[in-house]
Amino acid sequence: MTRQETFDSAPSLAKVFVRAALAGKKSGSTLPGSELVLTGHTVDRQHLMDYQRLCGFGVDDVLPHTYPHILGFPLQAELMARKAFPLPLVGLVHVENAITVHRALTAEDVLDVAVHAENLRDHPKGRQVDLVTEVSVDGESVWSGRSTYLARGKGHPDAERGAVSPAIPTGVAAAQWSLPGDLGRQYAAVSGDVNPIHLHALTAKAMGFPKAIAHGMWTSARVLAALGRSVNGPSTSHVWFKKPVLLPGKVDFVVDRSGTPVVAGLRATRKPETEHLVLTLETKA
Repeated sequence: MTRQETFDSAPSLAKVFVRAALAGKKSGSTLPGSELVLTGHTVDRQHLMDYQRLCGFGVDDVLPHTYPHILGFPLQAELMARKAFPLPLVGLVHVENAITVHRALTAEDVLDVAVHAENLRDHPKGRQVDLVTEVSVDGESVWSGRSTYLARGKGHPDAERGAVSPAIPTGVAAAQWSLPGDLGRQYAAVSGDVNPIHLHALTAKAMGFPKAIAHGMWTSARVLAALGRSVNGPSTSHVWFKKPVLLPGKVDFVVDRSGTPVVAGLRATRKPETEHLVLTLETKA
């Protein structure tokens, strides 16, 4: 039976990450039966504007396609940092993300945000789990997201890998973006995601990365912003995160609008064979 826990403000991600870093080893084969709910959230327009500008969205009252994710992420992290959660928060890799926007949302909407975990499963490279976020307004479901995380370790060679991404579009890039070395700190200031792999080369190296890496959800948001304003209305996206984007760095935005869904991606400018993400998008009239 699901136990619902209600919050009137989002958990502090800084405190959650510190608690997770100090936690011992985790194990287990069951997920906590808790649903964490942030009730009556009102959008801070300054925060919304900062997010829109950083991710490349137009600045207005309409919430970007990915914006509710950062409202639910503190609840995700809080749930994953708890002792009852069988996988360690520190070291989890965000490998996929799917979002459905049921209707356009604005800064006038008062949001209830609910998060739970499901589908703990084996993977050839470890174990995976889904964190599901549902956003409602006056009891109406308006936005839903599914974040898939991988805990690397001893996996099962016969386990399913999950849905296979389409091929990244080829040809000339539609745009090229130069990403500054402090992009991770900029996004952390807006999203609250202070995972040390994003903040500085020194803290990233301590966790096995040669440099700080861009947040996957920033790269996803930046690609969606480049696809146009229609992404903020009724639509569905699915992103597969491939190789991390090292900071500073240059990336190519590539897109194929010839079919349905639209397929877009990011690849390294200097090494085009290095794919950072592939994303599909379907919009609804």
